[in-house]
Amino acid sequence: MDHDAILEYTDLSQLLSALHGRGYTVIGPTLRDGAIVYDEVETVVDLPLGYTDVQDAGTYRVARRTDDAVFGYAVGPHSYKQFLHPAVVSLWEATRTDGEMTIRTPPASGVKYAFVGARSCELHAIAIQDRVLYQGAYADPIYATVRESLFVVAVNCAHAGGTCFCVSMGTGPRATSGFDLSLTEVQGEGTHYFVVEVGSEHGAEILDQVPHRAASADESAAAERVVAEAAGQMRRTLDTDGLRDLLYRNLEHPRWEEIERRCLSCGNCTLVCPTCFCTTVNDVTDLSGQHAERVRTWDSCFTADFSYIHGGSVRTSVRSRYRQWMTHKLASWIDQFGTAGCVGCGRCVSWCPVGIDITEEVREIRRADGALSAQP
Repeated sequence: MDHDAILEYTDLSQLLSALHGRGYTVIGPTLRDGAIVYDEVETVVDLPLGYTDVQDAGTYRVARRTDDAVFGYAVGPHSYKQFLHPAVVSLWEATRTDGEMTIRTPPASGVKYAFVGARSCELHAIAIQDRVLYQGAYADPIYATVRESLFVVAVNCAHAGGTCFCVSMGTGPRATSGFDLSLTEVQGEGTHYFVVEVGSEHGAEILDQVPHRAASADESAAAERVVAEAAGQMRRTLDTDGLRDLLYRNLEHPRWEEIERRCLSCGNCTLVCPTCFCTTVNDVTDLSGQHAERVRTWDSCFTADFSYIHGGSVRTSVRSRYRQWMTHKLASWIDQFGTAGCVGCGRCVSWCPVGIDITEEVREIRRADGALSAQP
């Protein structure tokens, strides 16, 4: 399809039905426990109709909107990473029966996911994880199995959260790739519709099953204004010019000591981050000694055990752990994977219990670096 299409608000349920009819398990935003999280969605009423989020450093709350927008929020604590790269995975099980050992690898889940409501920053995060877990010489088979059957319905942002800075990272708010269908929600006096862009043949096939019509020039222009307004709402920025080298030459900057006085080393930032991929492996056994299992779980570079080697941990201080996390995201990740490991979603800022702001830390290091450079 060469031109935008219009999906009326009242036909959104038919899009979900079409995905279910193709055997997809639909994952999208839903309101639960005071937050907008990603979970299984059966019907439109499962979506956060008429809700938004209010975010700032160390702050997140859900609030009612004055309209019935379906996607009128930014991003919550969950990312789609939890479905592509699960937090807990059994790698193998061993059972001893009558002296004989049987080793079993759990079969792949076989679930086909359709992500509905994925934002541009999240599509960039998935692309980053693809480089690490899917496209390299050693692909993770668990990730690859889910990724290969994935269908993505992206949503262009109409609302910027208080901690978003995707414009600075070049990752939003408009989705430009990585989707099968892309929606832009437009509301006006007596109107409520979605401007649809098709991103793949699979996307075109699904759209053909849903009532739609060609978009007019005015309707397409309205969608462009929605995205432009979202970009203009962002209050945070991160200057990426020369950032990699800036961090490399400031590994002993006193700002790291100041962060250490505040950071709880809780790992919240790594848990909510859509690109963090580190894991650890634990072997467990039952009390009878007849059953053993190897389990892979998410890990965090903020734990003391993460850098443990024979003789002890390499990063014993909170200062060194935060520095490792931030410089990996914004500097050494570029050396490893050709891109920054941050997509500007702002989750690490919102969900830090003490409100540490990665954009502020970069700004302070840059300010001091500039002052030193200006000295004769």
